[in-house]
Amino acid sequence: MSSAVRYLGPPSETGVEEPAADGRRRRSQDSRARIVQAMLDLVREGDVSPSAELVAARADVGLRTVFRHFSDLDSLYREMSAVISSELMALVETPFKGATPRERVLELVERRGWAYEKIAAFKRASEVHRHQSPALVADSERMVRVSRDILRGQLPPELAKDKVRFEAIDLMLSFEAWSRLRREQALSPKRATEVLRLVISGLLDEPNA
Repeated sequence: MSSAVRYLGPPSETGVEEPAADGRRRRSQDSRARIVQAMLDLVREGDVSPSAELVAARADVGLRTVFRHFSDLDSLYREMSAVISSELMALVETPFKGATPRERVLELVERRGWAYEKIAAFKRASEVHRHQSPALVADSERMVRVSRDILRGQLPPELAKDKVRFEAIDLMLSFEAWSRLRREQALSPKRATEVLRLVISGLLDEPNA
């Protein structure tokens, strides 16, 4: 018996995976993936709180199937967060092009802007449901922690230890700052990037004596 079959699930009494059971498992996995993708698509389209009925229709599955796969909303949010995280990992792992700390920190502005544009709809939807989802709270805290660690690792040691300037730069690189520029101030991604680079450039300069 191959290892692939052995680890698909509990064996039958004969020790061989039953084709019917294997088929049901594959259909179940496919339905679950379609439900998660439907939720992501609806959120990206601007629906911050799509109903189970709408998710079922978009995923082309029965309403009972949605509830069977996700007995509570938190489990669905965990699946969605996993998909979003996987999309961003390639960016996080991409080496910086800048040769100096200053260049790399300013490069973060463009990298964060790209990432924020990609996850903006999901981020806003998560804020709506955050009060009822431990998964979303944990995901947000992890994102903030990782982002701060990346920034700290690119700053010159003396600036990373400067608590006031570090917090100011971290604020300027936050999703909240990007969202304010894009929505309330109605700036294009290019113009928002220019504004943040200007502000952060000043923060990177040595303070006046």
